[in-house]
Amino acid sequence: MKINRNSEITYTPEYLTVDGTPWFPIMGEIHYSRVRSQDWEEELLKMKAGGVDIVSAYTIWIHHEEIEGQFDFTGCRDLHAFMETVKRCGLHCILRIGPWAHGEVRNGGFPDWLVQLEKEGKARLRTDDPVYLDYVRRFYAQIFAQVKGLLLSDDGPILGIQIENEYGHVGGQTGEAGEQHMRTLRRLAEEAGFLVPLYTATGWGGAVTGGMLPVMGGYAEAPWDQRLTEIEPSGNYVFTKERNDHGIGSDHGIGEGVTFSYADFPYLTAELGGGLQVTRHRRCVASGRDIQAMTLAKLGSGVNLLGYYMYHGGTNPEGKLSTLQESRETGYPNDLPVKSYDFNAPIKEYGQLSDTFRRIKVYAMMIHDFGEEFCRTQYIPQPGNPETPADLQSLRSAVRYDHETDQGYYFVNNYQRRYPMAEHRNERLCARDEGGRVLEDFGAVDVQDGDYFFWPFHLKLGKAVLKQAKATPLCILHGSDGQKDTYVFWTKEGTDPSYELEGDCSGIRILTLTEEQALHAMKVNLHGTETLLIAPEGDLMQAADGQLTLRVCVRVLCYPVILAYPAPGSVPEGYRYAAPLAMEDALIIDSNSLAAFTAAQKVWNPVIRRVEKEGESAEAAIYRLEAAGIPAETRQVLALIDYDGFTAEMFQDGNLIADNFYTGQVWETDLKRFSSDGAAVVDFRIRALHEDTKVYLQDWPAMQDGRAMRLNDVSTECVYQLPLSL
Repeated sequence: MKINRNSEITYTPEYLTVDGTPWFPIMGEIHYSRVRSQDWEEELLKMKAGGVDIVSAYTIWIHHEEIEGQFDFTGCRDLHAFMETVKRCGLHCILRIGPWAHGEVRNGGFPDWLVQLEKEGKARLRTDDPVYLDYVRRFYAQIFAQVKGLLLSDDGPILGIQIENEYGHVGGQTGEAGEQHMRTLRRLAEEAGFLVPLYTATGWGGAVTGGMLPVMGGYAEAPWDQRLTEIEPSGNYVFTKERNDHGIGSDHGIGEGVTFSYADFPYLTAELGGGLQVTRHRRCVASGRDIQAMTLAKLGSGVNLLGYYMYHGGTNPEGKLSTLQESRETGYPNDLPVKSYDFNAPIKEYGQLSDTFRRIKVYAMMIHDFGEEFCRTQYIPQPGNPETPADLQSLRSAVRYDHETDQGYYFVNNYQRRYPMAEHRNERLCARDEGGRVLEDFGAVDVQDGDYFFWPFHLKLGKAVLKQAKATPLCILHGSDGQKDTYVFWTKEGTDPSYELEGDCSGIRILTLTEEQALHAMKVNLHGTETLLIAPEGDLMQAADGQLTLRVCVRVLCYPVILAYPAPGSVPEGYRYAAPLAMEDALIIDSNSLAAFTAAQKVWNPVIRRVEKEGESAEAAIYRLEAAGIPAETRQVLALIDYDGFTAEMFQDGNLIADNFYTGQVWETDLKRFSSDGAAVVDFRIRALHEDTKVYLQDWPAMQDGRAMRLNDVSTECVYQLPLSL
């Protein structure tokens, strides 16, 4: 969707619009002050490669004014430079200006000096108290000074502003007093200069919105829950008209429902959990399938904006007076790592692309090409669909359907995180309208535990109609110069897509990918032709100048074939042309091995010279890691530390540089970030986990003498980003 300063952006009760056209954007949260400024462009381009259209970001007050009157907009806190980078990358932004943020930050983002004013009775925070509002005015003025000239009306990236966060749900006032405060904050923002098309407010858990556009949330689990046991199944895996996630912020109290009418606003999310940030007492691990299945459930329930929190993890910046993480010491219910805000996000703390990144990208690709029509479809509950997640026996299904065009999608989710679902053998899958009339009959299908999918019916493909298919749309490759359009679908390997086409099919082609191919696919404009590239062992990106790059990949599939690029004589040594993987007329550039690939590029793996135990007590063991030969060509050199324990911390020259709460996952840190002249020396400490430690772990390590404190393995993984010439 092309958006410029003259675009009219608004909304109907069903969806967002741009110049009257339905718009389904993908939004992803990144906190600029938790990412190094020199990495912003590359990380934003990764988000764009994942399908993100809108960047959302908090302006965290304590990160900018930790000391009263001393504003800091330097380095990773340089908001102006960040917004310039967002613009350069061709992305848009909804800026979350608070003043309170939460965000797992110390005091929810309020500086200590501001909190002290309330303790001393000099101000009532998060109210219309004049003293507090004067400080908010000053903060808003400082923030606006950084983004002046970068609003949409200036041809800048900022098209929306979020006011406050979880107001009336996690702190703040409820009822009319709360609504009035939200209106006051919006007025202050507008007076400061924040004049944008969209003003949003979080709406879950009874939060008040002041009449602004409500955005919702949903998480696969609740690491802030104070229980140390397995908790009940999440309602975010059920198809429902209910938009409220009662589990968000349950450490602060569960809301009683929404404060706005569903009939007045579209169903938009701003905090669909892209992962889960572990807490000291509760260590939930979100997998790619956890997040993908939850995304599918939200799509089937009527969502018309997918907004992920977090989309990109990060690292807490250094504080001037204290550490900046949420902690019980500061009156919050949870302890968080001092440094790491990895969040198990689609893009992790050091820029690692995860399985989650690929799994939600396939839906983003579909939305980009089918989103306008998809927005017009409405959620229709299906007979037998369970209303509560505790029902693990009934088949969960939904339909999104447009009565006017007769196009629709049939959804099934037989996935519930951490709980087995009943299998449904020879289940007759029928899409039905509100009255129970069959819209389309997909026949008898085996639905296994863990299956989730959505299939189109009556979908217009050029002049033809796809009556039904047992495959999920991925994208459209629009032909040029009279060439056919190619409609790309994907399905689980071994599944017959069973396309049923009607009408004139002469102008279209259909390409079917396996799930694995779809996860590694990217649509690009290559030499004027819309082209699908598949990197089975890596990921593809495009730089701001359009340069295509490949990350940790040894082969690329190209569809349709571009015979002239590269010319046969220009194929690098170690590459070969090979037969495609069941893709007719496709090109594979395939290296024989990673060794041959890296040799051709004159790069190599770094050498860990030494990992030695430096000391040990009953409660902690300290190790020194020395690495050398770290190549300049790498983007990251990940130290993969496989350990068992309670927590781990990494130090360099006595300073804490990284930390980790044990979850059973391998701890990844970027040695290159901490290297000089191709070498790095760091110390790391593993703290003991005891069998009686009060913590929830999905999987406990083996205990020896009642404790676990061991280093299992240390290895490295190089991440390369190499230019492609096709």
